[in-house]
Amino acid sequence: MEETPHDCPGTGSAQAGRGSACEGCPNQRLCASGAGAVPDPAMEEIKEKMKTVKHKILVLSGKGGVGKSTFSAHLAHALAEDENTQVALLDIDICGPSIPKMMGLEGEQVHQSGSGWSPVFLEDNLGVMSVGFLLSSPDDAVIWRGPKKNGMIKQFLRDVDWGEVDYLIVDTPPGTSDEHLSVIQYLAAAHIDGAVVITTPQEVSLQDVRKEISFCHKVKLPIIGVVENMSGFICPKCKKESQIFPPTTGGAEVMCQDLKIPLLGKVPLDPHIGKSCDEGRSFLIDVPDSPATLAIRNIIQRIQEFCSLRQPQEENLVSS
Repeated sequence: MEETPHDCPGTGSAQAGRGSACEGCPNQRLCASGAGAVPDPAMEEIKEKMKTVKHKILVLSGKGGVGKSTFSAHLAHALAEDENTQVALLDIDICGPSIPKMMGLEGEQVHQSGSGWSPVFLEDNLGVMSVGFLLSSPDDAVIWRGPKKNGMIKQFLRDVDWGEVDYLIVDTPPGTSDEHLSVIQYLAAAHIDGAVVITTPQEVSLQDVRKEISFCHKVKLPIIGVVENMSGFICPKCKKESQIFPPTTGGAEVMCQDLKIPLLGKVPLDPHIGKSCDEGRSFLIDVPDSPATLAIRNIIQRIQEFCSLRQPQEENLVSS
């Protein structure tokens, strides 16, 4: 696998493509030509557009199927319960957009206005944007290479008329690929509060989450904390807890202790979560007394507290 050299001088450096660290890098010729140093004009446009967005939160996961989009939907629903809070949910999982289904917005379409694309509004204070709204059918496959995905993300950030927004939640695909690099680079000058990383208790998920956390450190993306989804099952009758996915290596709690990052909380399994998502409803409203609801609300409160302590400033995130 070809990776950026550890001591990469960066595309803006006079040593780009010429330093000893560049030897063997697949991008050496491109960097030496100076083409990589040409700034993308969209960066400044996105920075200007994002001035009306107070807080930006990325939701990440190393492994697919751990409930990342489900958590993004819960986060958006919960924040929007305060009618004075303006919330935007951006789905950049280009190949697997599930947010339209989870938010009950399947079949909706994006409309163009003089100020750009208009988000699809679930409530007056909750706007949603996804590539799923651009497909003729929810069953259509999106078969795009990296550059086209990046162009779509750029368009979402630059051309969508979000208006005045308190929280922009970005639901990402699993892993650490083009989409993640693109959204971080495009928002580099616009202040990202941080990332919420989603996992499940078993080691097969944790080993990929460790890579995700390493990615955050490499690109200097603050980590708000880790959420452990599917963390046991509490029987609604006897109230006894069972471990459906046993934390064979200690789960997210031990991992967070080892890596010295916050564990925001553990969300137990609840069959109603899947049902609410399939029906495009808020699980938090449908089942307010569920242990999972209480756990999610506590986690969201911690995220809000983290954001309230973050003062807007230009981030020194990776830009190459």
